[in-house]
Parts: sequence; C-alpha cells; structure tokens
Amino acid sequence: MPNLENLRKQAKQYLRWHRDRHYPVAAQIRAVLPRYRDLTDAAVLASRFQLSDAQEMVARIRGFESWEALRKGFQTMPSTTTAADPRPILLQAEPQLFVRDIAASCAFYIGTLGFSLVFTYGEPPFYAQVARDGARLNLRCVDAPVIDPALRERETLLSAAITLEDAKPLFLEYQAAGAPMHQTLRTEPWGARSFIVADPDGNLILFAGKGG
Repeated sequence: MPNLENLRKQAKQYLRWHRDRHYPVAAQIRAVLPRYRDLTDAAVLASRFQLSDAQEMVARIRGFESWEALRKGFQTMPSTTTAADPRPILLQAEPQLFVRDIAASCAFYIGTLGFSLVFTYGEPPFYAQVARDGARLNLRCVDAPVIDPALRERETLLSAAITLEDAKPLFLEYQAAGAPMHQTLRTEPWGARSFIVADPDGNLILFAGKGG
C-alpha cells in the first residue's frame, strides 16, 4: 500500500504537469474534479490549479472525497511502510491496448463492459483512458495490428489481466450484454475462476476471481 508521503509526491507531479502545460493532465483533471468538467483543455491549463487541487485529485482517484478524508483514512490503516522507507512504491499500473478506432473502442468498453471514459486526447482522438472501479485501461490508436491476430488467438496472448473478488457475477453481466468471449467462465487448476473477453480489435482481457 502506498504511504501518504508517496501520494503527496504524486499530487506534486500533477501540479508540475499542469504548470508545464502538459495537455494529457488537463483531461485527467477534467475527468476527476467536477468543477473543471465543462472546461476545455486550454481553459483547464490556464486555470489557477494549486497543490490543494492536485491533492484532492489524488484523493478522489483513490475513492476519497477530499485530501483530508484520505489522510484520516490512512491514519486508521495499519502501515507496512514508512516515509523513511527508501524503496520506490508502485502506485498504479495501466495496461495499454492498441486499437484501430478510439471512438469504437470507447463505445465497446463503456457500452458493453461498463467502464467509464476518463479522458480522450488528440483531435481527432488517438489516445484514451477508460476505467471501472480500480481498473484502468489506456487505448492507443494504431494503423495496423501490433500482434499477429492468428498467433494471439492460438496462444491466448493477453493484453490485460484484471482481478476481482468473484468473476461469476461479472461474467453473467457481460454474457447478458453480448460481450465476445474468447474463454467462458471456468475454474482454473489453482482454484480461481476466470474468463476472457475479446474486444473489437482482438485484445484479450482476462477477468479472474476467487473460486466457488
């Protein structure tokens, strides 16, 4: 679990990106902080974005309404690391999927898999991020397949693996929504239950949870 000092550093990074006019952070700010939702990228980057705003952004991403709520929440949790711990802490992983059409891919992940749009970037968009709960997927537009489709199908080459408490309810939700299944729900030899969804570009997304 990241400690509070690491999250402060993450907030400072968002603040630096804003001051450097790093356009992708504008879309993230707009998606996370409601008061920025109706602004353009240029307007977000021209705004008076302060450290307190960046800290609120970090808190909201982690499910808290404010930095103070996050700070109090961390005080009640047993800590396995301290601010003096020199080890780098990995805060988040975001698989990148290669797709041919950003709009079509977003429509699939939002309409079929129940994700929400975090941001799109470019005009026309060539990059986007979708999220559902703690899972985030980055979508990158390419002109041609990066992986041989036949090899991916034959070897079940995964683009992302997402874990959850129990895979069966999500499998039934996706089955009802008509999501294309590369592998239906099954119990693995090690006891977990999993299934694999294929997106419109053939990217294989594994969903795995505890056994039943």
